[in-house]
Amino acid sequence: MEDELKIKMYSFTMDCKDPYELAKFYAQLLGWEIPFHSEEYACIGAPGTAQGGYPGITFQQNSEYEPPVWPERSGMQQQMAHLDFAVNDLEKAVQHAVRCGAAVAEEQFSDAWRVMLDPAGHPFCLCQMKSMMESACFALR
Repeated sequence: MEDELKIKMYSFTMDCKDPYELAKFYAQLLGWEIPFHSEEYACIGAPGTAQGGYPGITFQQNSEYEPPVWPERSGMQQQMAHLDFAVNDLEKAVQHAVRCGAAVAEEQFSDAWRVMLDPAGHPFCLCQMKSMMESACFALR
């Protein structure tokens, strides 16, 4: 059935002013690779996978990009989405993210995760999920 429709998640794309700089941050944070970058676009993916073989993160240049305000406030730039990362040791993951260039958000709402801000101001969460990560149902072990 070669006419069968196929849809596969390719990536999550983030707007920013400097795609390569933000790609370097996330590649360092996750231990991923940067298979491609230009002035307008960069992408990262899991090591050893062909581009598109596993969903990655892409970064798109937007010269008008304004970082969202966290937590949201009426009349201020709102986040459109955020990334969640499963971690087996929350405090070690926070320390690693900070060494990579992230900042801990001033306001936190749970002891089970930390809201972080990447160098471009996008919020992302480090989520304590040790038991899930060690289960047979979790693909990335």
